[in-house]
Amino acid sequence: MFHTLLKSIYFHRVNPLHFHIISNKISEKILKKLFESWNVVQVNTTFYDLNNYTPELRWIPNTHYSGIHGLMKLMFPKIIPLEITDRILVLDTDMTVVGDIYELWAMFKKFNKKQAVGMVENQSDYYLGLNVWPAIGRGYNSGVIMFNIYLLKKLNWPKLWSDLAKRDALIYGSTRLADQDIINAVVKEHPEIVYEVPCVWNTQLSDRTLSESCYKNNKVKIVHWNSPKKYNVENKDGEYFKSVAIGFQEHNGNLLRKKLYGCNNQPVTVARNDSDDVCSEFRNLAKIHWRTLLFIREYKHVVIENDVTFVAQLSYDRLQTIEELVKAWSGPISLTLYVSDPELMKSIEFITSSEILKNRWDVAYHAVFKDGDFYPINILRNIGLKNVQTPFVFLADIDFLPSKDLYESLIKHIKIFGSLKKKALIVPAFEIQKYVNQIPSDKNQLLVGLKEKSIIPFLTNIWTPGHTPTMYNIWKNSSKPYNVKWEVDYEPYIVVRSDVVEYDEKFIGFGWNKVSHIMELEAQNYAFVVLPDIFIIHKPHTPSYDLGRFRTSSVYRLCLRLLKEEFIQRLNKEYNRNFPYINTSAILPEIRRRKRHSMSLDIPSTTIETNTDYPNATE
Repeated sequence: MFHTLLKSIYFHRVNPLHFHIISNKISEKILKKLFESWNVVQVNTTFYDLNNYTPELRWIPNTHYSGIHGLMKLMFPKIIPLEITDRILVLDTDMTVVGDIYELWAMFKKFNKKQAVGMVENQSDYYLGLNVWPAIGRGYNSGVIMFNIYLLKKLNWPKLWSDLAKRDALIYGSTRLADQDIINAVVKEHPEIVYEVPCVWNTQLSDRTLSESCYKNNKVKIVHWNSPKKYNVENKDGEYFKSVAIGFQEHNGNLLRKKLYGCNNQPVTVARNDSDDVCSEFRNLAKIHWRTLLFIREYKHVVIENDVTFVAQLSYDRLQTIEELVKAWSGPISLTLYVSDPELMKSIEFITSSEILKNRWDVAYHAVFKDGDFYPINILRNIGLKNVQTPFVFLADIDFLPSKDLYESLIKHIKIFGSLKKKALIVPAFEIQKYVNQIPSDKNQLLVGLKEKSIIPFLTNIWTPGHTPTMYNIWKNSSKPYNVKWEVDYEPYIVVRSDVVEYDEKFIGFGWNKVSHIMELEAQNYAFVVLPDIFIIHKPHTPSYDLGRFRTSSVYRLCLRLLKEEFIQRLNKEYNRNFPYINTSAILPEIRRRKRHSMSLDIPSTTIETNTDYPNATE
């Protein structure tokens, strides 16, 4: 809901913004990543650790469904220094802004010398009932608050509200509406401090709302979903307002990275090098800020000794594969989805309605939002890798299904091998030759399939260097782990420590994205050990769009080759290795020639060219 709130604010604003956010450390990590990756101009953030302030609030008897979090707004006037600002707007996160928030900010000019708090009247008769905390008339709703911090500090705000809360708690019992009850009690005692904000700045949509009299004759500025049902509130005009909120949910947030007129937006100068003019599309992709929302669903998992997380990435069209994976893998999973804003909402709906997925809280879902035509595969992998909680990870792909009890077997193997420092355990990969409902559950069944040729080692017919070094002939008859040597273009699926080096994010789309990672492990002197009793099976699927680009564009392949050679040169320099490479100056002229001919990285040609990297890629 906060992501949607931000969109609605960004959509209408024309001024710089500074967000002050009270949150726990997990939420701070999520939101910092969102703000940083969204990269909206003239937006600053400051975070405050919720745990630092809970002791000052824990004594308050409170039955509101949000618990102690519903009291946190009381702390803002105390914790924000006057050197930063003397005024703040405080918003609940369950809101949709449909006007320029600066218009609300400008109302501070209307405060008199005693008014320190601005609020909208509560749009229900709650405070007119019996046995409720005191308020003036219908009271005020705390979903939107204007705080004059300078005046509140002079009034000693913490003592003011806490003294009244202690007194009234003895009379009225627990607060039912958290901070709202306490602020109304303060206003009842000191009515001179409140400024009544027009109703349109907090149009409340609870089940018993009386807000119709407000929005019927006025243009709404903020919609407040102040019911536990949120968008599903029972209100005769609820569907209309819901459509507004859904519109912002599905709005492309990347379009909100607009410049502000009247602000100093210094142009960003990017250093150019000799290849920018020919492979700039690739290079520029590595500089994109990919808007990222971590943990789009609650994640809960108790880490055990030698625990391992299955890490993968996927696009929206592969969403249904998650169910098969979850059925086969009983441990924690970290998945990064590459989605548009509407696809994110559909993904959440799919996950929460799936009988298989809705109760699996040990699956972490992260969203990276689409931006452009290329698939940022290594960026997605790194998002999943960096947000695991277990000491070990299984770096795989979503199109693979684990053998029976793979999670438990890996934990046993890790216990034997120890810390896995500078060691990668290889899980052999196979593929079925046709669409089938069942895959082999153990090695004996797999050997039968190999003999019948209904199952083959992964990519045997297309890209033999990728997995041949696993030495499948040895694996067939082996009952013990065995070491293998790294070879050029080797790309096995591995179990490693979760602090393993990240994937190189310059590799976007198809080609060398995983090969480069394995090569860097070789540069770091990793040992590669094949596990004998377990495996993964690749299920057939339609080719990716980026594979089509690779196959049909010689410029694409040459630019990929250029990035590859530069990557190898980096490894040689960083790790003092001597991997062979081609001087990039030998590649550039050919790229320029072909680019002049095709003008684009993805121009389809009438003839699909065979190339030296993937000799059988024309199948």
